[in-house]
Amino acid sequence: MKLKICGMKYPSNIFEVGLLLPDYMGFIFWEKSARYFDDVIPDLPKSIKKVGVFVNATQEDILEKIAKYDLQAVQLHGQESVEFCLDLKQVLKEENGKQAQIKIIKVFSVDDSFDFEVLKPFETACDYFLFDTKGKLPGGNGTTFDWKVLEKYPSNKPFFLSGGIGIDEMDAVNEILKTNLPIYAIDVNSKFEIEPGLKNIQLCKDVAMQRLYPKK
Repeated sequence: MKLKICGMKYPSNIFEVGLLLPDYMGFIFWEKSARYFDDVIPDLPKSIKKVGVFVNATQEDILEKIAKYDLQAVQLHGQESVEFCLDLKQVLKEENGKQAQIKIIKVFSVDDSFDFEVLKPFETACDYFLFDTKGKLPGGNGTTFDWKVLEKYPSNKPFFLSGGIGIDEMDAVNEILKTNLPIYAIDVNSKFEIEPGLKNIQLCKDVAMQRLYPKK
């Protein structure tokens, strides 16, 4: 199981969390977010993939942030169309060097009535799906959705599981990992914070250890 710690904001805190070696670290580039990032990312271990989180951003803005922050993945958290994702994917493929390896993560907000049929057109337009809890904000609402809904998941595409995951949810996470669902990573954020964007290092360490040594 991969681990993504999202909503990073403060350079010194980013450095400390980086020492725990999460697989992914997320930076939110949506200005309305309390975790909006507009600072300097300190040097991080090469194993950590930096993810830019965008909400209905323009392609130009996404490409500018990729270049500025040396991002390895783009997380699209708005109402981006299939055509937008395909066009962005093509542009990234046409770029030389590092950008050819940049992955696209398309987010879907889930509740009990979520229709998995909406995923089909996106199958070839992104590398991963991410399922978050449907709420007032595009993300960071701090609540989980009923994971039983995922029993209807019709695809083999790997996905990130997100939405209000904290230490108290880790037993449930370990249970769902025992299923045949193609869960690629868990995405944690608000339940590991002292305040928006400032992560609690001990809690992050706890989840990193559970990732390495899950309960059987």
